[in-house]
Amino acid sequence: MVDEATKRTLAQIPLHKTKAGPRDGELWVQRLKEEYQTLIKYVQNNKEADNDWFRLESNTEGTRWFGKCWYIHELLKYQFDIEFDIPVTYPTTAPEIAIPELDGKTAKMYRGGKICLTDHFKPLWARNVPKFGIGHAMALGLGPWLAVEIPDLIQKGVISHAERAMNGAEDT
Repeated sequence: MVDEATKRTLAQIPLHKTKAGPRDGELWVQRLKEEYQTLIKYVQNNKEADNDWFRLESNTEGTRWFGKCWYIHELLKYQFDIEFDIPVTYPTTAPEIAIPELDGKTAKMYRGGKICLTDHFKPLWARNVPKFGIGHAMALGLGPWLAVEIPDLIQKGVISHAERAMNGAEDT
């Protein structure tokens, strides 16, 4: 189910030890520290591999996350806002990552721009509770989703490059 490149990426992302969600007080604080450490390591790995593709930050409680992700297609950067809330049943339940501006533009998306991860990612998440966290959701959920959906949406003309649209140019 997981290819070798994904396995290598996954092997470089630290796993979590603390099984705690937003309602778990001090245990949640510990889990949140693990989440940040994992995200920092994953972003560092991506930068070293020249594969930097997202930025994330959270509210002070670590329950609401937001940022940007981007996908490079034919040397053009397509950037999108991303957001998600940590479910109260986290980490048993994976976060539902949303790209609001793509809402309704692909069948592989739920209402509100939440990307569809049910067939591939959610069973993997369920088998790895509490070891998986936000970094894993990005690496095994959003990353592959972008790689499949964005080129398809571009090819169909559903989305276009922002500079092209603004300038009316053939190539930017």
